Amino acid sequence: MTQQYDVAIIGTGIGGSTLAAILARQGLRVVVFEGGVHPRFTIGESMILETSEVMRALAEFYDVPELAWFSSENYYNFIGTSHGVKRHFSFLYHAPHQPQDTRRSLQAVIPRLPYGHEIHIHRQDSDYLLTNIAIAYGAQVLQGTRVNDITVDGSGVDVRTDKGDFRADYIVDAGGMRSILAQKYGWRHHDLRAHTRTIYTHMVDVPCYHATGAPQDAYGFPFRVSEGTLHHVFKGGWLWVIPFNNHPRATNPLCSVGLQLDPRLYPLREDLSPEEEFYAFVDQFPDIRAQLRGARPVRAWMRTGRLQYSTQHVVGDRFALLAHAAGFIDPLYSKGLYVTHMTIMKVADLILGARQTGDYSAAAFAPLEEMTLGYIDMHDRLVANSYKAWGNYKLWSVYAVLWLLGAYLEYVKLTVTRLTATDRADYLARLANNRLAGGGFDPFFALQEHIDTLIEQVDPENEADVDSTVAQIRLLFASFPWLSSAFRDLLAGKNHLPNNKLRVNLLNQTDGFLGDGIYRAHFFGDHTLADLAMKAAGEQARYSVPALNWQRRTRAHLATQTGSNSGSESYR
Repeated sequence: MTQQYDVAIIGTGIGGSTLAAILARQGLRVVVFEGGVHPRFTIGESMILETSEVMRALAEFYDVPELAWFSSENYYNFIGTSHGVKRHFSFLYHAPHQPQDTRRSLQAVIPRLPYGHEIHIHRQDSDYLLTNIAIAYGAQVLQGTRVNDITVDGSGVDVRTDKGDFRADYIVDAGGMRSILAQKYGWRHHDLRAHTRTIYTHMVDVPCYHATGAPQDAYGFPFRVSEGTLHHVFKGGWLWVIPFNNHPRATNPLCSVGLQLDPRLYPLREDLSPEEEFYAFVDQFPDIRAQLRGARPVRAWMRTGRLQYSTQHVVGDRFALLAHAAGFIDPLYSKGLYVTHMTIMKVADLILGARQTGDYSAAAFAPLEEMTLGYIDMHDRLVANSYKAWGNYKLWSVYAVLWLLGAYLEYVKLTVTRLTATDRADYLARLANNRLAGGGFDPFFALQEHIDTLIEQVDPENEADVDSTVAQIRLLFASFPWLSSAFRDLLAGKNHLPNNKLRVNLLNQTDGFLGDGIYRAHFFGDHTLADLAMKAAGEQARYSVPALNWQRRTRAHLATQTGSNSGSESYR
């Protein structure tokens, strides 16, 4: 007999399991198909402020408090200490066969207040936990179950698996690159700007870079580079170092290490194994090689072809592709999980609405397609132009400010909107113009368009052309009235953002925190600095370790499994 469900989901990565928990919590009958079995190895481990903020929004607006557990280090008592801490993004720029020049560096410090620092997620643990959370809320998860075919008709979706047949009103494909629906409808394409491949593994005995290269004080960084995500960057690529053992409570000795290369500059070496190719490449950078000299892999090295892919469409009648099933660009800037969680916020809302109206058509879900493809397009351009800027450090020194400004504005918009929205509909409506970076602020989009166009036109090998382009970009930043002093300091040569985010100049009328004119209206509306300070203080108290521990004992829904008394109480 065919089993009937409201929603079927393919895949139990972070996206599929999070969506399953939300829909099950809202009372829907949910079935999830997973071809593999947890726990399992995967990457995508570095959190960013935007992702963590949307996790908090999902937890609040859909009443699933557990979805915030991976949003900061303050949740270690909940999720365990196999996850690392992330206090910054750090970038060290390298030239072949030369020592790393400490002046060619950047540390983007992540604020500790009000939520705690970000984390490096050990994905085999996070994905397993989130899958079990979905099960605890009522989703049926079928691991080791392969989907063989999907048929859509006017009244529902038939799913044929190697464990039997299922029927649902709607299906979401969260199966990543091998999306069965993208393949079935011939939607997959690779017409993207970015062009990279990767070699990666998990390792032990990876030292802090400062133990083998220049010390922390030589850079003037607020934090050791091992306390966050380290990017070794160079012409045509970068190498990540993401430790899970970088804080006093750590219980995981692993470190994620991966090399991203533009295959048009560095074609895949078929004559070498993945490990041999990795070391043959990094040998040209003496300080990278020194850091990894004593490191040992704990699993086989993985090597891929081109990573980038997208899709012509995201939704059809009665089905949708979620995040990485629709497209993927590059792990640079760790935007992938942000796209995942924003699209979860949208698709869950649309599914709940369709359940009321009975309209599961592609037209009803068109806002999800517009959002997803818009985020992928902006990410693609940001990544492609970053790789190009690494062709000449002078270009990267100014283009990095565009990335940081866009991320900052996005985070501000997300946070203020969650704190001031009246409900989920209001929250989503106020974020309708967001596109991955810039917080939906049209003057930022205009600035971004000018700078991206300049980067796309410049020849990194022509120093005169580079100098002219850099000068034009600096003038564009100078004409942006709301550029904070921290970003102006970077343009003036400083190599890190301040650790102390609470500074007197935040009170300045134009370039302070609130800004003025259309900037203030867009990001803060009628709220005063005093209003927002009160909200921030409330958030700091609410998300402090003692408060979270208390909430888990008294309010977290899964606490009912151990005898707590409030499984149905709202988290907000």
